Amino acid sequence: MTLSAPFALVRYRSGGEVVLGLAAGERVRPIGPRELGASGLNAFLAGPDWDRLAALAAADGPWVPIGTVTLTAPVEPRQVLQTGANYRAHVIQLVASGLSTKTDASPEEARERAARLMDERRATGEPYFFIGLPACVVGDDVPLVLPAASDTHDWELELAVVIGREAFHVSREEALGHIAGYTIVNDISTREFTFRKDMEEIGSDWYRSKNSPGFLPTGPYLVPAPYVDGAALDIRLELNGEVKQDANTSDLLFDIPALISAASLTAPLLPGDLLLTGSPAGNGQYWRRFLADGDVMTGTIAGLGTQTVRCVAEPTGAER
Repeated sequence: MTLSAPFALVRYRSGGEVVLGLAAGERVRPIGPRELGASGLNAFLAGPDWDRLAALAAADGPWVPIGTVTLTAPVEPRQVLQTGANYRAHVIQLVASGLSTKTDASPEEARERAARLMDERRATGEPYFFIGLPACVVGDDVPLVLPAASDTHDWELELAVVIGREAFHVSREEALGHIAGYTIVNDISTREFTFRKDMEEIGSDWYRSKNSPGFLPTGPYLVPAPYVDGAALDIRLELNGEVKQDANTSDLLFDIPALISAASLTAPLLPGDLLLTGSPAGNGQYWRRFLADGDVMTGTIAGLGTQTVRCVAEPTGAER
């Protein structure tokens, strides 16, 4: 799926450097502080003047075909905030599986109970957040190296909010005014490391399971918020051409304003930061199929384009 907005921000490789660019249709051009009216990407996102870039997208300039450049991650976040257990169907799928194996309930009874739990959580609960490392944010131009320490590496295609104006203690009603745009992120997870085996009471270990190099493939576009309805976007991930995730953001337990408002109660969300909204159903853990050398993941979110991530095994021993 191609970009549907009239323009978007990108970053691409040029002469050994990464250049900020403006993509419009099938072409791209570099943009610097003079064109942005700001010192850099995050400074622009703090108060984005999309009309300025719309005029630039319609003007002559040093345009080149977008197929002649190598796009990389379109953002430079200082913070990455991730949301867990936020798609109703996904959580019901996981909870029902646990209930059906740990109780005498039938699969149908387990699903019904899980659905009631999720509806109650949506009505009275709070979003669940954890932190990712900005260093893991890469473009899909970088192959995903699968660490040799495990063979349980999983995919989680997600809609990511790109923060604009700083958000701290904002209400749900104010939240949308703090969004600069949206992008695609595939939140890679090593399932084997999600829960500590040496001390189960500690619980989840998101640091080890989600922060290996390149575990947040991002982009290729940063699409301005005025051109995106984050509440109703189709999300689809294919593994080697086979559909594994197929959902819509309307299934979010906590919508985007609720996520921003809740996250901002603890710490300021800064211009350019990423807020991942959660993974829909259809992860490798469900399919009992994890990532392997040579796999190709194609992730598409309506209006935001498509990212293609190629998996390679980590070199070991003499291969290094």
